[in-house]
Amino acid sequence: MSWVILIIAGLLEVVGVNGIQRLVKGEKGIGVLFMIFGFSISLALLGIAMEHIPLGVAYAVWTGMGTVGSVLLGMLFYNESKDAKRIFFLSLIIIAVIGLRIVTI
Repeated sequence: MSWVILIIAGLLEVVGVNGIQRLVKGEKGIGVLFMIFGFSISLALLGIAMEHIPLGVAYAVWTGMGTVGSVLLGMLFYNESKDAKRIFFLSLIIIAVIGLRIVTI
């Protein structure tokens, strides 16, 4: 169950980052709501997940999910580069996160 909570926390971190992007684009009201909702619940869930998952693993998975999710969000919705090298290095992050999950069973 802790891993499910950690995955939800990572997804909500992406919601918070999306809020930052919306602020930059001039959508102040919705941007602030996304940031507050995403980051506050994400951090709370990260804390809950860390009760059963080691700190280093939980934080690495959380930030990895946030990084990959934010880059994918940028590629899909904000017209950011979809360069093959960028996708290759994102896949390395995903492989590392899966590897941490496997060795922490």
